[in-house]
Amino acid sequence: MKMTVFVFACLQTMLLSVNTLGDKPISFEQLPAQSQQLIKDYFSGESIALIKMDTDILDTSYEVIFTDGNKIEFDRKGNWKEIDCKRSQCPEKLIPVQIRNHAKQNFPNAKILKIEKEDRNGYDIDLSNGINLEFDSNYQLIDIED
Repeated sequence: MKMTVFVFACLQTMLLSVNTLGDKPISFEQLPAQSQQLIKDYFSGESIALIKMDTDILDTSYEVIFTDGNKIEFDRKGNWKEIDCKRSQCPEKLIPVQIRNHAKQNFPNAKILKIEKEDRNGYDIDLSNGINLEFDSNYQLIDIED
């Protein structure tokens, strides 16, 4: 009987945990402080359409979607993982200087529309001319796709 109660309690706990997983809309104030500051510093003129917290078993992340279609994804600590500016340029100060200089030198008429941190493996960049650049963690270009 004790074992049945224990198993039932474990199953109930697991079901409650699973029900809290997934996307959930949150307020600006519920974002990590670092995320809030980045938005205030670089996207203060944009209106926020939706902020989501995505929780899974191992991690939590946040996504901020602006009314113009731009979006930013943050990790659980509030560090940006992806900045997607669709039609406008990503804020220059958020792009590592080595990547910014490479893009300016080799693609002077193109803007960086999207930058994504690939965990610890480097960066993935989308340019306005349709070219995709991949950099390793030392900011060395490792691939070009068009």
